[in-house]
Amino acid sequence: MKVRIGIGAAGQGLDGNGLRDLCRAMLDNGLDSIWVSEVLSQPGYDPLVSLAWLAASLPSLKIGTTFMVPGRNLIRLARQVATLDQLSGGRLLLTAVPGLPRGLERTAVGVVPRERSAALETGLPVLRSLLAGLPTDVPGPAGVTEGVILDPLPIQQPLEIWLGGMVPAALERCGRLADGWLPAMLTPTAAAEGKAVIDEAAAAAGRSIDPEHFGVSIGYSREPLSPAMLDVLRSRAKTDDLDEIVPVGMPALRRLLEAYLEAGFSKFVLRPLHDPQDWGAELAAVAAGVGELQT
Repeated sequence: MKVRIGIGAAGQGLDGNGLRDLCRAMLDNGLDSIWVSEVLSQPGYDPLVSLAWLAASLPSLKIGTTFMVPGRNLIRLARQVATLDQLSGGRLLLTAVPGLPRGLERTAVGVVPRERSAALETGLPVLRSLLAGLPTDVPGPAGVTEGVILDPLPIQQPLEIWLGGMVPAALERCGRLADGWLPAMLTPTAAAEGKAVIDEAAAAAGRSIDPEHFGVSIGYSREPLSPAMLDVLRSRAKTDDLDEIVPVGMPALRRLLEAYLEAGFSKFVLRPLHDPQDWGAELAAVAAGVGELQT
């Protein structure tokens, strides 16, 4: 398997210069991709706008985002991601998410949480058709727009769309509709179990997911976490033992990555749960600790 390691930049309070310095440090240390998540009600840059700026500034770095489908105009969304992939030379990585169901995101997304799965079910096939350049009937609040043909198209054909999620319905949807799986906050054992469900759902739908297309988003820290952060993580975890999913220190991170590799996962987005004061030193430590796993 080809192991690839990216860095998630959400929640770090970076300005433009800091974000660019982070990405330059990634390139200096042989890391694969920068990821900017979409959370509407929290501080942070818009992912598609910031990734477009980074793609122009750093023409060799892959750019990734977890983007929301619910609440979006599908024609506009398809045009945005196709444009970004086209102008970046085919460097865009996409994971579709329904949006967080808690806090201010419950209302900020514009679709109530119980209706977001249906938005993914209907929206993903439409996006796939548009991004492939096929004449597509696109439903929307004002009615159906018939026979839409997107131009220009993404350089990547297909432009892959991965999914996250761990509940049974999300796993089954991933098998039927997605190109890969990128969950978070789960143990290697749970990851292997979820992968088996996805593979089974894909086979039942007459398709398969590339074995290389399974990854995990991992929050880590190089220093002990505060009690407040630990309380937040415990409220979101599916396990009572945070050590199984939140590594503290580079040796613990390496052991966790090796366990995921054993489970068949090879793509990782690492999200520092502390605020690095020096991204060069931070990513040098990551590269020294786990970067050689990349093949």
